[in-house]
Amino acid sequence: MNRDHLEGGVRHLRGRIKTATGAVRGRAGDQFDGAYDQAAGAAQYAYGEARDRVRDLRHGGENLLEEGRTRFRDAGARGHALADEALERGQHYRERAVRHGRTLAARADENRGTTLALVAAVAFGLGWLARPSR
Repeated sequence: MNRDHLEGGVRHLRGRIKTATGAVRGRAGDQFDGAYDQAAGAAQYAYGEARDRVRDLRHGGENLLEEGRTRFRDAGARGHALADEALERGQHYRERAVRHGRTLAARADENRGTTLALVAAVAFGLGWLARPSR
């Protein structure tokens, strides 16, 4: 569990409370803000999941590289150089993924209405595709 898991879950819960409170009070603006916070919280939670998966894959790759180094010590310096290069590239791609994810989250936060409409359209499309055939 990382920071994005926790913050995403809290934001989602806060959005549910805001939506319910807005419905009870009859305030559409609060309901909209709550729905947005729910969607943003779910997206941030999913981003946290992706970060964990990348970290796990990276650790698995590091372990595999270390095992390869141990098994093939006699393979020479070229094998070590290739293993080091693969590790550096993996770290580079992980850093890029984190940077792009943060940029996407910032854009979604700046464009609330568009983000909510996009999330609603994707949810509708997935629901339509997952419906049972008649």
